[in-house]
Amino acid sequence: MIYLDSSVALAQLLTEDRTPPDGLWRQPLIASRLLEYEVWCRLNARKLDRTHGDQARALLARVAMIELASPVLARALEPFPTPLRTLDALHLSSIEFLRSRRQAVDLATYDERLAAGARALRIPLFPV
Repeated sequence: MIYLDSSVALAQLLTEDRTPPDGLWRQPLIASRLLEYEVWCRLNARKLDRTHGDQARALLARVAMIELASPVLARALEPFPTPLRTLDALHLSSIEFLRSRRQAVDLATYDERLAAGARALRIPLFPV
């Protein structure tokens, strides 16, 4: 299972210089509900909601969303081995929640700080 970070989703939606391999989209995808908010906030900030809205809805519909339940939020309050931004802590807490339920999860991200946090927690990175 691949945990999809907003950096990868937005690269796909906005046709950036780096885009994920086609094989990513054939994998089972999962993310925190935060993904939805991050994608829409970025599209709205760039006034791209009308031109990219259908594509964003289609991409998000392919992703299983996990809610920010109490165990996820509680983990985010604990220390991490590397300094993290708030949303990164919530994403990594979501992955740790899945792994605590014996789910094999790789992280797909272009965000170097998030990737560093994942490596420190021994979360495998999906090659994007």
